Amino acid sequence: MTLPPTKTHAILVALGSSGDVHPFIGIGRELRRRGIRVTLVAAGWFREVAEKAGLEFVDPLPELDFVASIEDERIWDPIRGTPVILDLFVRPLLEPVYRVIERAIAADAAAGESTVVVASSLAFGARVAQERLGVALVTVHLSPMLFRSLDDPPRVPGVFVHRGPHWFRKLQWSLADRLLIDPLIGRWLNPFRASLGLPPARGLLRDWIHSPLRTLGLFPAWFAAPQPEWPRQVRLTGFPLYSEEGVSDADDQMKAWLEEGSPPILFTPGSAHLHGHEFFAAAADACQRLGCRGLLLTRFPDQIPRALPDGVRHAAFVPFRWLVPRSAALVHHGGIGTLSQGLAGGVPQILMPMGFDQFDNAARIERLGVGLALARKSFRGPALAGLLGKLLADQSVADRCRAVADRFAGADGIAAAADEVEAAGR
Repeated sequence: MTLPPTKTHAILVALGSSGDVHPFIGIGRELRRRGIRVTLVAAGWFREVAEKAGLEFVDPLPELDFVASIEDERIWDPIRGTPVILDLFVRPLLEPVYRVIERAIAADAAAGESTVVVASSLAFGARVAQERLGVALVTVHLSPMLFRSLDDPPRVPGVFVHRGPHWFRKLQWSLADRLLIDPLIGRWLNPFRASLGLPPARGLLRDWIHSPLRTLGLFPAWFAAPQPEWPRQVRLTGFPLYSEEGVSDADDQMKAWLEEGSPPILFTPGSAHLHGHEFFAAAADACQRLGCRGLLLTRFPDQIPRALPDGVRHAAFVPFRWLVPRSAALVHHGGIGTLSQGLAGGVPQILMPMGFDQFDNAARIERLGVGLALARKSFRGPALAGLLGKLLADQSVADRCRAVADRFAGADGIAAAADEVEAAGR
């Protein structure tokens, strides 16, 4: 007689940069604490931090040079960026991710373990594995942009689905699906599906992208309220506030620098941005104009100006959950991970959105009244200093920042997501 599995193996598939991968590491650590075996499937760039966090690690495509790939500046074009990302990262990883899951299911069955897969939005190989192999899959969307709505539609570069009457918004979505999205992705996704005996998939970013078993939104309802058009299997778990705590801690030098002066303004164009020279030049200039201290954060120091004003320094990385509450403001690209740390830390934010979900995130920050967006073409020292001065001097902004930060009290987005994963794996 075959005995049922007694243990669970969670395979976390995280495609993207640090802001995309950190939530999975946080969830993985929580699952490990609960006695579940965890494997992170991600770019080799994240092997060290994953293994330090106690997770097993698999690089599904070792020959893909992560850093070389993100040097392509087209990634940051608001319109062309998404097709470039699909070709550089999503398409090449389709079959490798599927094969990793296929092998893991066989190994888990032999070891008497059950398998549950937790995959990021664009990990299409995991979604195919669910259909072909029957594995339990939890789809994870880090931001609300991938959920469509007529009353609260996302702000998408080049598409005006947030304007006009409902019939006009529906028409735009329909045309985008039939003429752009499905042909763009289906031209390589559907041949792979056919090789596995699966029929063509349609409505790829409308319905197919969401696991019918369980789909998580890693944000709270007060940031983006569930809409009637959202899939019924969606669960909102709250922001997963993890930024390498317990793995990469602030050193004594950084702690001393923070204590010796006024709270600095933090600046980051995103962990995967290698073309931030103008961003950091504007940051340094704004700090000098305001007479404020500043901390420029990037693991690629070639972007930092050679001469920095007094009180402005560079650091490769400092955990944001510890750092942000000790700062005066946060200036960044609009990534959901950075944004959520700013909300939890109770500081005003300025966002320079460049693509993907960043425009939608910026609109939601402005709606909350805790920050402002500044277009990339206008992101220069004088304009940045003007907006920062305005935000820092506005007591009503400070009050709203504190009120939003209070909403995090008692919330644990990582634990809530882990609960959903455990339930899906039973």
